[in-house]
Amino acid sequence: MGRLFGTDGVRGLANADLTPELALSVARAAAGVLGEGGGTTRPVAVVGRDPRASGEMLEAAVVAGLASVGAEVLRAGVLPTPALAYLTGSTGADLGVMISASHNPMPDNGIKLFSRGGHKLPDAAEAQIERRVTGGSSADHRPTGAGIGRVRDLPGALDDYLGHLLGTLDQPLSGLRVVVDCAHGAAASSAPEVYRRAGATVHAIGCDPDGWNINDGVGSTHMSTVAEAVADFGADLGIAHDGDADRCLAVTADGDVVDGDAILAVCALALHERGALRADTVVATVMSNLGFHHAMRDSGIAVQTTAVGDRYVLEALRARELSLGGEQSGHLIFLDHATTGDGLLTGLALMSRMRATGASLAELAAVVRRLPQTLVNVPVRDRLAVAESDEVAEAVNAVEEELGDDGRVLLRPSGTEQVVRVMVEAPTQEQADALAHRLAKVVAAVA
Repeated sequence: MGRLFGTDGVRGLANADLTPELALSVARAAAGVLGEGGGTTRPVAVVGRDPRASGEMLEAAVVAGLASVGAEVLRAGVLPTPALAYLTGSTGADLGVMISASHNPMPDNGIKLFSRGGHKLPDAAEAQIERRVTGGSSADHRPTGAGIGRVRDLPGALDDYLGHLLGTLDQPLSGLRVVVDCAHGAAASSAPEVYRRAGATVHAIGCDPDGWNINDGVGSTHMSTVAEAVADFGADLGIAHDGDADRCLAVTADGDVVDGDAILAVCALALHERGALRADTVVATVMSNLGFHHAMRDSGIAVQTTAVGDRYVLEALRARELSLGGEQSGHLIFLDHATTGDGLLTGLALMSRMRATGASLAELAAVVRRLPQTLVNVPVRDRLAVAESDEVAEAVNAVEEELGDDGRVLLRPSGTEQVVRVMVEAPTQEQADALAHRLAKVVAAVA
């Protein structure tokens, strides 16, 4: 077995890589690690899933694994990942288990774990769980009789979460016409409902999950679908979620895509103006466009940069007690209201800003003047050699000097492949292309 945990839980082809046996073992190990020290005799776990057909099978395995080590299981059913995180905290559970592969195609599935309070796991906890699974120690504890855990459904789970979301709104969204694309995923019932309750006129698409059609030509990985619906419906904006609704991307009334950088900037400015952006600082990853950094600088907002991954954004937010961070992909974390990326919360915040200012989404998003960007993936034999190469360093320095404050360079080794990603942002696409390919040749020659 390779490394069990990836950048966001355990993920793979359902019933091939991610088997019921593995799901059962992960659940048993997670209960052992995350249920320790909770002050109760039995750990309590909340379990949710997205509507993939394989989720039914894996949910049964996870529930069986948890109950087999004596855990009490609260089964929440189909709901977004951020709802599962919220319920883990609101119920006082020791752990949460979300069965979802997010934006991946239907044949895949995954297991996302949350600790007490609804927080994603640190590397150390994942490593401890992985050791128990691969070492077989997850099978040590097998209670019998009354020691076996019980399973019950969690009534009103989704309504509790929607009430929490609506409590974050400053004003109703009446007068806004929105298309929401739910990717035939976990938010198919919750996203249209919460936007309607907030006062918006909602046209919903991608809201008919059948177990097989999740992310199939819809959702945040297929933005042309929501853009076409916005034009047909005459909406003010479109919002697209992924399969488990922890992210949100948008389109303007004219169908132009508004990415996570622009959404993050709009939300940061809203909090900044209200004095609610702690330390006047927002957290973003190294992949955020330089145009985002310029927009924040011009508005008096500092940017703290992290590695790619919403878990690293969250770590930075918690370490410095900040209030907002996010990724270009549309994962935004509002730490005053959520413990993980929440696409529905992001959609509400974005529309609330439109209502508060009276501005269109296009006008709000224009604060970020996105620089042209070129990304080249360079196959290499040795990623370490690139990092240690004086020749590469000199080439990068030369390009950075040429660009000055008008662009930037990022060399990022892949975490899973023998590839170095060369990214250049520049004032023109032609310049970005030329400089990126110049650096790519140097990287390829060295490694």
